[in-house]
Amino acid sequence: MKKADKTTVVEELAGRFARATMALVSEYRGLSAAQSTDLRRRVRAVDGELRVAKNTLVRLAIKATPYQALEDKLGGPVIIIFCYGDPVAVAKTVAALRELGDKFKLRGGVLGGQALSAEELQALSTLPPREVVMAQLLGLLQAPATRLVRLLNEPGSMVARVIDAIGKQRGPEAPPTAAPPTAAAPTEAAPPPAEAGA
Repeated sequence: MKKADKTTVVEELAGRFARATMALVSEYRGLSAAQSTDLRRRVRAVDGELRVAKNTLVRLAIKATPYQALEDKLGGPVIIIFCYGDPVAVAKTVAALRELGDKFKLRGGVLGGQALSAEELQALSTLPPREVVMAQLLGLLQAPATRLVRLLNEPGSMVARVIDAIGKQRGPEAPPTAAPPTAAAPTEAAPPPAEAGA
């Protein structure tokens, strides 16, 4: 491969790593053309991409990036699986590929700059999809707000119930509540005392 071609491939790989939310390394041996096509189709369906590349070119592409932890997973014939969407969906798809046996062995990956072992990726595949997690989180966030609104509305509701109960107790023909007493009207001043000797 010419130097210019290598540079182009490394740049393409680096671009894919930069866009990816997760990258996985798997070894593959003896996959038939049909199995390889099916594998690519399944990964593409969950917003991922499968790429076969030389180890030396992958090492150059991940140098000084959050994916540098993949370096110790490289060696021999490997497939790089890029995830551009929900990492859980890709992990579930890859976990389902156990049916391929020794032809497809997951070595590990990197998610958010953190290296993941094959066992950790298997655990990731058991999580609910992102939409479900977001709905659960939203429910947790809304619960305190709902309780707060209920608490703030409670005093007004209690006053309304007390007034309603008083109204029902007095009956429908009860006179309205008397107005609060006002200051007593001034009484007529007493006549002045009669003058003595009049």
